[in-house]
Amino acid sequence: MLAGFATAALFGSAALAAPCSDTGAQYESWKPVMAQEAAAAGVGDRGIAALMGSSYASKTIGADRNQKSFKYSLQKFMQVRGADTIVSQGRKRKAQSASFYSGLEQRYGVPAGVVLAIHGMETGFGNFMGDSNVVSAIATLAYDCRRSDFFTDHLIAALKLVDSGVISPKSVGAKHGEVGHTQFLPGNVLRYGVDGDGDGRLDLTKQADALASTANFLAQKGWRPGAGYQEGEPNFAVIKEWNAATVYQQAIAIMGAKIDG
Repeated sequence: MLAGFATAALFGSAALAAPCSDTGAQYESWKPVMAQEAAAAGVGDRGIAALMGSSYASKTIGADRNQKSFKYSLQKFMQVRGADTIVSQGRKRKAQSASFYSGLEQRYGVPAGVVLAIHGMETGFGNFMGDSNVVSAIATLAYDCRRSDFFTDHLIAALKLVDSGVISPKSVGAKHGEVGHTQFLPGNVLRYGVDGDGDGRLDLTKQADALASTANFLAQKGWRPGAGYQEGEPNFAVIKEWNAATVYQQAIAIMGAKIDG
């Protein structure tokens, strides 16, 4: 999920700004400068150590430059992303865990179909949550010039999550540093993550936490309980907050409606 969030109130202003680069050549010399910026933003010793132990992630840069599927037509996008399978599996999951999904809707107002469509789209219902080191991926994108400001805020969030024990320096996620069943960027974990199973610990690699956090994200972004979510209906604007790609938004709305039946 590449949704943005308000950063100023969350992180405060930093005293220093680490310079970005379009190659990995200066990554090691960038880290201590970024560490000063992170410390000024309130990151503690564990988070700073995680940053200093990170590595330049060339596969992350490759993935960032090669997001072809978002340029497909809606029909091809849904075919490539396995929409029929997501709908079929989503219906089964909704039926098997009806009380869980009805509980989410009662609490957050978000229908099961939307949450399940996102879960299926992002990780195939948790079957693949990524193979990249979270801190290294986010740090690399903060260092890279293409979207440095956006990912610097998420890097600082990731380091704060290390400080609090929500993730570790060895946590694994997607190529852009997203974590868990529905692929939250670290800043969104910090802001919207909730303990969905009541064990007192936030962990988005656990399904209950991830799905509750997803519903909470949508609710906090303005989801109107009972209102429609297809294009032209009130809640479609909230789906846009989850991902900026039009074909993604359309696919989630279509699959969600089919899952909800």
